[in-house]
Amino acid sequence: MMRGERRAVIRGTGSSLPDKVLTNLELERMVDTSDDWITSRTGIRERRVARENEYMSQFATRAAERALESAGLPASGVDLIVCATVTPDMPIPATACIVQNNLGAAGAAAFDLAAGCSGFIYALAVAERFVAAGDYRAVLVIGAELLSKFTDYRDRTTCVLFGDGAGAVLLTPGEAPYGVLATEMHADGSMADFIYVPAGGTREPASELTVAERRHYIRMRGNETFKMAVRSMEESSRAVLQKAGLTPADVNLFLPHQANRRIIDAVGTRLGLRENQVYINIERVGNTSAASIPVALDEAVRQGLVRRGDNLLFAAFGTGLTWGAAVCKWGS
Repeated sequence: MMRGERRAVIRGTGSSLPDKVLTNLELERMVDTSDDWITSRTGIRERRVARENEYMSQFATRAAERALESAGLPASGVDLIVCATVTPDMPIPATACIVQNNLGAAGAAAFDLAAGCSGFIYALAVAERFVAAGDYRAVLVIGAELLSKFTDYRDRTTCVLFGDGAGAVLLTPGEAPYGVLATEMHADGSMADFIYVPAGGTREPASELTVAERRHYIRMRGNETFKMAVRSMEESSRAVLQKAGLTPADVNLFLPHQANRRIIDAVGTRLGLRENQVYINIERVGNTSAASIPVALDEAVRQGLVRRGDNLLFAAFGTGLTWGAAVCKWGS
């Protein structure tokens, strides 16, 4: 790609996690599991969970405010807000509209995007096109989830996995060689029942029966999901790097979706990445779905692990089934 080409660059990052911590030892007292079982199979030791009176837009707003602060841009300068989530405040309206009002970003367009754990990749791809095309100059991309609100704490196969939180990035125009270099998005609806919530939509509206049968909680086919996640994340990572004219050897930092430590390790090994090239925070936050990658990115940036000119690789896999990857060169 030639210098002078208009690109979308990440100007700021932010994140927000609940202050309440749910440890594996606490889960031992809630369900038939153990700290050793959870840690050995997932890599998770604790996760952050929202309190009963906390809701998703609060964390999305805080993450967005911190992204704007790090970019030095007032909320009035935001043109568009894209919020990736499958756990909105309510079915109607889009939570992005609530965040717009909370920020005071009057006049900004706003919408939600639902792609599960791949949501941030999808939202970044959409927002990048708007900026690169010149339609918008300042786009907030938010990944936010409160999965604890949809977690069945009687189901030991799922309740050990999920945590809550939000992450955000601000995209603005920039020029090559910096910015988002390439994105990849994929889906296969034939595997929609690998990770799903049966009730609460138009197929099974809420009723006394659906509540009694606990059909408003996440259900997952874990073994099948694991195999598909490793393969799809590796393939999409290689594809997006090829689009950008790069190889795995050119990656300075890989920030994968934090679904399972074994998945992360397997993908990193297949890509030939060293341990210090992969950012992992799953042991502290669990699987936060669409919030996973932007939270990890914000942590890495604030820890000084990301430097100008670094090639960053993002990859995710989630319900739908959906998967995808993105690569960007840090700087502006």
